[in-house]
Amino acid sequence: MSLSAVHKETTTIPIVFVVVGDPVGQGFVTSLAHPGGNITGFTGFEFGISGKWLELIKEIAPKITRVAFIFNPEAGPYAQKYIQSIAPIAPALGVKLMITPTRDVAEIDHAVAAVSDEPRGGLIVSPDAFTVANRSFIISLAAHYRSPAIYAYRIYAAEGGLLSYGHDSNEPWQLAPAYVDKILKGTSPADLPIQQPTKFELVINLKTAKTLGVSIPPQLLDRADELIE
Repeated sequence: MSLSAVHKETTTIPIVFVVVGDPVGQGFVTSLAHPGGNITGFTGFEFGISGKWLELIKEIAPKITRVAFIFNPEAGPYAQKYIQSIAPIAPALGVKLMITPTRDVAEIDHAVAAVSDEPRGGLIVSPDAFTVANRSFIISLAAHYRSPAIYAYRIYAAEGGLLSYGHDSNEPWQLAPAYVDKILKGTSPADLPIQQPTKFELVINLKTAKTLGVSIPPQLLDRADELIE
């Protein structure tokens, strides 16, 4: 059951969520520091990370001049917050940012084809339920069009994506039981600040890099948390 559905059912039973994109923007809590109700937990994203996505894809493929940001407006209504971090640094990196909302696989195909029509195009894939569900298709399109792409989750790199940079997906699940324990001992969810990710991992798929003809800088290899061969 989604947090939205549970939120509609009760305003009194304590709820601890894990990996919710934008709990404040979605109206579940008043603020991260002071949730102010029966809900607290651990967010799935740090929106400022998106600027790092652009820096990394430019570092791994320096000749890129256009980058399409792929997202689903319904599944990821918080995407604008990522864009707000990417857009200001794009000009300084010599990159034209293309905002490409996608609502079905045909629109994904069109978006990837559009940025790949000419050389020097790349992709940033927003982390939302729609893009995750269609990750195999997105990865295959990036390979077909030979477009360097960066993703938020390790699973993308593990399944053939070029590289990923995002939070350690195990972290919130490891921390959540402590919040449950505190609530069971009498602490109100309203007094437990919502925590954002603190651990991030860079994963590079060397096989995909070779297939794309991408030469990975040694300094980037040294910074990687995991290299997939």
